[in-house]
Amino acid sequence: MTLELLVDHKEKLADDVVGVTLRAPDGRALPAWEPGAHIDLVLPGGFVRQYSLCGRPGDRPAYRIAVLREPGGRGGSAYVHDDLVAGQRVQVDGPRNHFALVDAKRYLFLAGGIGITPILPMLDRAAETGRDWQLVYGGRTRSAMAFTAELRRHGDRVTIQEGLLDLPALLAEPRPDTAVYCCGPEPLLAAVEQHCAGWPADALHVERFSPLADTGEHTAFEVELAGSGRVLRVPADRSILEVAEEAGVTVLSSCREGTCGTCETGVLAGTPDHRDSVLTAAERRDGDVMMICVSRSCTPKLVLDL
Repeated sequence: MTLELLVDHKEKLADDVVGVTLRAPDGRALPAWEPGAHIDLVLPGGFVRQYSLCGRPGDRPAYRIAVLREPGGRGGSAYVHDDLVAGQRVQVDGPRNHFALVDAKRYLFLAGGIGITPILPMLDRAAETGRDWQLVYGGRTRSAMAFTAELRRHGDRVTIQEGLLDLPALLAEPRPDTAVYCCGPEPLLAAVEQHCAGWPADALHVERFSPLADTGEHTAFEVELAGSGRVLRVPADRSILEVAEEAGVTVLSSCREGTCGTCETGVLAGTPDHRDSVLTAAERRDGDVMMICVSRSCTPKLVLDL
């Protein structure tokens, strides 16, 4: 769903982090969302960036996001920091959710830096449902960590610290009744995945802001478009998305690096070679959907719901 929203408010939240509140120009309620959801912010110059919704899910009049300035980025965060102003209209796609909060008896939330954004509404939901939960939130310095004042209302369930999280202590003992949610920089995610290797399957849930390294072999294969019966050849150096677009097929897409989930496509036959950063281990095993911007095929042919 595409919306034209108004920048209602912009504020500094921490060093190199600004918060932006978006509303409908006519004041109407915005589409509902659940913890873990993100929106695509479409900016001048063709920038499309994904930002987690970090307000409260019941706050239908407004969406709230937080944006970290990325000096080595492609210009999207710099535009939000330097040029986006209150009163400006922007295009938003979504919300979409590939980091949904599963039902669990207990939750352990781990956040690094701007990775706190999708976690915030999860804390409210866990508190509302009376579940046992704990958040450990780390950053380079206190001044660089957003929402620390807001988190105080949760009392001693929240631990805020500078530097690296003590993952060996936090994750040493696998807990079958606990869901672990983690978002932050890639080194944190990789370390958490390593420490959770002995935990029950599907206990760990992560959201990445950057793509995983593609170390798999690239070979050619075919895709059949179920809607028309057309068969397209995907060469080793092209993606399914690129080939489909060249053939005139309209496919929603955004990041083109396997992190946003916009190009999710149904798989009707064949076995996908998943190379995205979105799907859970269970979803990968099921093989019912794939991200066609980066994922490929383990079989000579895939039949896609296109």
